[in-house]
Amino acid sequence: MSDEEMTRDGAADGPAPRTSAAHPPERNGLSGRQRLLAGLWPPRVTRAQLVVALLLFGLGLGLAIQVRSTNDDSALRGARQEDLVRILDEVDDRTQRLEDEKQRLDAQRTELENSSDQAEEARKQTLEKERQLGILAGTVAAHGPGITLTIDDPTKSVAPDMLLDAIQELRAAGAEAIEVNGVRVVASTYFSGDAGAVKVDGHAVAAPYAFEVIGRPQDLEPALNIPGGVVQTLEKEQATAVVERADDIVVDALRPAKQPDYARSSS
Repeated sequence: MSDEEMTRDGAADGPAPRTSAAHPPERNGLSGRQRLLAGLWPPRVTRAQLVVALLLFGLGLGLAIQVRSTNDDSALRGARQEDLVRILDEVDDRTQRLEDEKQRLDAQRTELENSSDQAEEARKQTLEKERQLGILAGTVAAHGPGITLTIDDPTKSVAPDMLLDAIQELRAAGAEAIEVNGVRVVASTYFSGDAGAVKVDGHAVAAPYAFEVIGRPQDLEPALNIPGGVVQTLEKEQATAVVERADDIVVDALRPAKQPDYARSSS
C-alpha cells in the first residue's frame, strides 16, 4: 500500500478519541456521582452493627424514661429550703422515736431478766402493757402533750377522705390517741358520707371538725404543714385548718371493749 493510500485510509477512519484526567471515561454507562450513590445506598449493615444499634437505642430509651421520672411533679417540687429542712428534721425525729422505743424495750427485758422476783416484775409489765393497749384500743381515757387541729368548712367541700388523710398523717407522725368531735379514733375507725355530711364510725359529725391528738407536738404539727400536705389540701377546698400545740390534751371519749368473734390467743 502506498503512502497516499495509507493517508486516505487514516482520514476515512477519523481522528482517534482523546481522553484527559479531567474527563475520565465512564464505566458501564454510569457517571462518578451515580457510582458513589450506588455504593452508599442501600446501606450494607452487618449483624454486629445491628446489635450495637439496638443496644444504643435501648440505653437511650432507658435514660429518657429515667430523666422523665426524675422530673415528674411531686409534692416537694419547688418547696422552700426551710420546708425541706423541716421535713428532714421530721424524718430524724421519727428515727429517734424508734430508737428510744427500742431502748425502752431492751430496758424492760433487762429488768425482767435481773429482777429477783420475776413473777412480780412480769405482772407489773403486763399491767403497763394492758394500759398502753387500752389507750390504743380506745377503752381507757388518756392525756398528755399534743396538738389540736380545727377544720372549718364554710363551703361544705371537705370530703370524708380528706379527714381520713389527716388521721393517717397524724398516725404516721406518732399520734398515740385521737378524738374527732367526741368520737374516739381507733384502728377500725372509718369515715363515710359526703362532703358536708361526714360520718365517723357511723356517727354524724359537722364542721368545724375538732381533732384532739396526743403525741409529740414537734412531730405532729410539721406533719400536717408539709408542702402539699393536709393543711394545703384543705385550703385548696376553701377550708381553713388551724394547728395549735398544747402541753396537755385530754382524750376521754371511750370505745366499748369488743370481744373478737373468731380470733383467739395462741399463747
